[in-house]
Amino acid sequence: MKNSLPLVSVVITYFKKKKFIRKTLNSIFNQTYKNYELIFVYDDNDKKDLNFIKEAISKFKRKKLIINKRNFGVSKSRNIGIRSSKGSYIAFIDSDDIWKKNKLLEQLNFMKNKSYIFTFTSFDIVNENNKIISHRNVVNDATYSELYKSNFIGLSTVIVNKKIFPKLKFPDLKTQEDFALWLYLLRKGFKLRHFNKNLSYWKRTSNSLSSNSFQKLKDAFKLYYNLENKNFIFAIYSVMILTYNKLIKQLSN
Repeated sequence: MKNSLPLVSVVITYFKKKKFIRKTLNSIFNQTYKNYELIFVYDDNDKKDLNFIKEAISKFKRKKLIINKRNFGVSKSRNIGIRSSKGSYIAFIDSDDIWKKNKLLEQLNFMKNKSYIFTFTSFDIVNENNKIISHRNVVNDATYSELYKSNFIGLSTVIVNKKIFPKLKFPDLKTQEDFALWLYLLRKGFKLRHFNKNLSYWKRTSNSLSSNSFQKLKDAFKLYYNLENKNFIFAIYSVMILTYNKLIKQLSN
């Protein structure tokens, strides 16, 4: 197809996801929209998967493999990927999630038609065998007051105009880093728009860092106390509300 839409930089970070990464990469490669570059950040001290990754991404015509000297974590790795990107838009995907084949084309058309600079979509939740176990439907744009209580923006659904990023970056958290950035953007007056389409699959795994509840609690407190500048009591209360809403979501799956 002709490059009627701008270059998209697809940023993906990797840490011990060999079991899932090929399906993730295939979902990128099989996009109907072809004007993209793959920015792959290998963020693992152990280099045993590196040859496998090099083979897996060899089929991409436009790609960049960045090999971190050590494990920097997802925030710093994602920021490295953003700085190395050349696209006018940036799309994020975690290394165990999957895109539907029209994800880039439909979402970019929507953004161009509406002149939006940040969009997110609904998504399906799948287990490790890629069986759909639930759905997350987003029907409204994000507001600070609503997002503050529960992060309903899936990272792998987000496409952003790169002009947002020259002075911004993901904060240094092990988890909740995307949540923290979304809240910051809302505080600064950016509009986080929803696209009422289901274009991605989010994988629920038993051993992922995002499933580490204690780490998420610590990072949630840092988010509210240090980054959102709430007082100690209100930060604790906010963590409790966030945890409650997360449990409600899980019980409804």
